[in-house]
This record gives sequence, C-alpha cells and structure tokens, in this order.
Amino acid sequence: VVSNVVGAQRAGTKLVDITYDLTDAEHDKLAVTIRISKDAGATWDVPCASVSGNGIGPEVTPGTGKAIVWDAGADWNGQWSNQMQVEITATAGAAPASEKYLVVDLLPGPEASEYPVSYLAEVPDGGWTDVYKTTKLVLRKIPAGTFTMGSPEDEPGRKTNETRHQVTLTKDFYVGVFEVTQKQWERVMGNWPSWFKNESCRDSRPVEQVNYEDIRGSGAGAGWPVNNAVDADSFLGKLRARTGLDFDLPTEAQWEYACRAGTTTALNSEKNLTAEEKCPNVAEVGRYTGNSGTSEADSDATVGSAKVGSYAPNQWGLYDMHGNVWELCLDCWQDDLGSSDQTDPPGAASGGDKRVYRGGNWRTIARTCRSAYRTWGPLSSRYNNLGFRLVKMVP
Repeated sequence: VVSNVVGAQRAGTKLVDITYDLTDAEHDKLAVTIRISKDAGATWDVPCASVSGNGIGPEVTPGTGKAIVWDAGADWNGQWSNQMQVEITATAGAAPASEKYLVVDLLPGPEASEYPVSYLAEVPDGGWTDVYKTTKLVLRKIPAGTFTMGSPEDEPGRKTNETRHQVTLTKDFYVGVFEVTQKQWERVMGNWPSWFKNESCRDSRPVEQVNYEDIRGSGAGAGWPVNNAVDADSFLGKLRARTGLDFDLPTEAQWEYACRAGTTTALNSEKNLTAEEKCPNVAEVGRYTGNSGTSEADSDATVGSAKVGSYAPNQWGLYDMHGNVWELCLDCWQDDLGSSDQTDPPGAASGGDKRVYRGGNWRTIARTCRSAYRTWGPLSSRYNNLGFRLVKMVP
C-alpha cells in the first residue's frame, strides 16, 4: 500500500522532492513507478524519466519516508502548472529467482503510461511466436561468469584489435532474445524510421536507421560511463518510465559474453569460418552479404534484413547475434582492449562520438560476423544495417 504521498519543489532549484510510505506484508521488494499529471489527473503525460532516490525502481524495500527526486528541469524545463499531481504505483515486480525470461507487454502503445511486466520460467508452449517479436519484448537471464574475450591469433578473419583477455561479469543480467524490431519501436516511439518499409513484413524485422542518440538521447544519454542516465524523450527514457526498469544497451563485454554463450570458436555454433567472405557456417546462424540479396526498401524479408529469429540461436537461445544488423553497445570506442584481466569493464572513459558496433550485418562479409569482431561508428549516424538489442541488469 502506498500512502502519505507528499511532493514539493526544492527551493531555488528545479528539483521536486516526493516522499511516501510503502507497506506490504507479503513482499520484501516491490517495483515502484511514478507518473505525473499537470491537469489534476485528467492526463498523465508529463515526462518523468529523470528520477532518483530509494523510492523508485524495480526493487524498493517497504518502509516509511521513501524518497524520490524528480529533476523537472531535465524533463519539463520552462513549464509549470498549479494542478500538478503525482501517482506512485507499487507492484510485486521483482523477478522470482527461478524465472528465466522477462517479458514487457508493449501492446498499450506509445500513448500508454505504463507497460505490464511479467516473467516466465521457460519458453512458452509453441515457442516464441510473432507476438514476442512485435508487441512484446522478451529478454533472457544470463548468469554472471568469466570468459575469454577476443580471438586467437590464428582465427581466420581476425583483426589486430581483438587481443584476448579474461573478463569477469559479476552480476546476472537480462538480454534480448531478439534484436528490437520495427513494431516494438513503433509501440514505444510511435514512428517507423526504418529503411525496409514493406508493410506486409516490416513488423518483425529489426528496427534500423536509429542511432545512439535516438535510443539513449543526446543530453544525459550521452553520459556513459559517468552514469547510466538517458533522455526522457529517447526510446530508453520512455521504456524506463513506463516499466520502472532500468533497460539499456549492453556493454561490449556483455555483448560478447552473451553472443558466445560459453563457446570459444569464431561463431557461437561452435564452428569456425571456412572462408572470410562467403561461409556456409555463417549462413546457418545469420543474415549476411552471402545470403542477403537485394536492399530495395520495399523488398520482403527473404532479402535485405531478415525477420528476427530466422536462423539458429546460440546455446542460451539468443537469435541473430551473428549478422542481420550491427548491434550498438554502450561503450565509447577503444582501439584495443588490452591483455589484462578486467572486471565489469564499462569501456573507455571517453571516446568522442565513437560508439562500439558488434555482430556484423546483412551487408557485410563473413569475417565481420564473428563473435570477436569489433568496429565503431559515430553516435549520431543512422544506417539501414544498424540496430540494437536490450539489456537489463539484475540487482
């Protein structure tokens, strides 16, 4: 039960302090979300992604005097109302330890104030139907662990920036079973930005022609690794606000760990390349230049980008880690990651506008689709072979 909600602007600032009491006899942790109205509850469309404190997020402990700080200057600068209202919702949203999959229902669409979140212990009967590629997001829990990042010197297609080193990831995390699709983007953002626009098949193709700034924002969202804040009007800002969960892009280390799923070969199928440009082993696991055909905007999904999940998954059940679209990572680019052991690496402290791309894509040759292949692009660039996959840390 949420009670005693009080909100007040902090004197001389654009910060709003909100306090409340939270009681629940059955749960140790609750997921708490907030929404704000400017017209006494008639609508709830005031952006409120820039929130912090011990009273907001996916795992809030019940108690008195829970605190939320809303940075109204970041989300709603220059606007005001004398009819402001705050609504705080607490749900038993923390994932049970046995639940392997996190599911977000996007069906309410871009005007919704919240998206229902649920959990699954196993893949549903009948598998991942098109619903999970269009109006629902599904992420798989990945266990913490240690792996060797990079490639051996004799791997065909290897680049010199793939120096092998040991990486330890200390926390479990959820990662998208599929790349984010065009329909999922539309359900959050309300638009269709992609090159491949054939309405008969676009819904379940990966969204592309979106960049780092569209996904995280060009203001607060460009601040990684100093913090993990995102802009309120970005894809992640809206998704976080409507779920109360801290979704993000993967770090480069998280991406390669999830891609490999315990393998040490060039591909996560436990196979290596037979050739650097066209390779049948790559064709088994993803869409690349050897099996992609034309790039006409109105083409169907048999050419260009593929419907997500069209090729064999890795051992953790993740699809399209090789090919289809480049996948953006959080990290600022580093020319080489070095040979020293690393723990939870966040990437370079700064890297100008360069951000890491991983996985290869439908326009590139076989060697670029290897698990260890690294490259970069400007954070403001949009391409018809660039998309992304979601991650959410387990607290």
